[in-house]
Amino acid sequence: MGVNKFRLDGLCAVVTGGSKGLGKAMAQALAAAGADVVVTSRNADEVKKAAVEISAAGRPALGLAANVADRASVAGLVGRAEAEFGKVDILVNNAGTGAIKPTLAITDADWDAVLATNLKGALLCAQAVVPGMAQRHFGRIINVGSILSRLGQLGLASYAASKHGLLGLTRSMALEWATSGITVNCLCPGFFSTAMTRSLVDDAAAYQSVIDRTPLRRWGQPDDLDGPIVFLASSASSFVTGTALYVDGGWTAQ
Repeated sequence: MGVNKFRLDGLCAVVTGGSKGLGKAMAQALAAAGADVVVTSRNADEVKKAAVEISAAGRPALGLAANVADRASVAGLVGRAEAEFGKVDILVNNAGTGAIKPTLAITDADWDAVLATNLKGALLCAQAVVPGMAQRHFGRIINVGSILSRLGQLGLASYAASKHGLLGLTRSMALEWATSGITVNCLCPGFFSTAMTRSLVDDAAAYQSVIDRTPLRRWGQPDDLDGPIVFLASSASSFVTGTALYVDGGWTAQ
């Protein structure tokens, strides 16, 4: 038997926005594949609870409160991760927020809050981990986009702009850091059943509308991201960089 390229033993992953929803599910998948995991969000109690749940996979997990839009906070996060586990090999930029408003109603504060978390946060976190990755000549950066990295949506102009921007940032980072042994890719989920989409899931008409428009005729479940996130984080994807992987049941193929 050859080496299992999907194993993450000996690697450390930082997952932002990892205290719940898809972020926690991806952190759990990385831990199950052998990675030590650091999860972060702004809520200290939530990340500590999530770390306990993630460690059930048998790997150490650390929960740290941080604001990805603040450079000093990010530096503290990465410093703690490196002090605990020695290095950061995998960064999953999952922290995100949105504002549902008509474009003409978007305020400066609305716009700045969404772009600061969804786009600036990914930049700051990458800047903090890349020097160490480059020194070791290995790194995996996975920016979590959306089907709105490719499409538009009524009432979600700031969110769509941030996710389109994240895909452009992904491609530029991939080109800059390719010779340093670092791959950068964008994982783009479609409609998933999580606490954040509960209002849609609980609305029978809206729930069915998503099913009707999805070629695979169902909503995504958090564990549908297990394979994609482990693939992009592992040596199995060593020749994959600067691309977007849509996990959307075929939504964007239409």
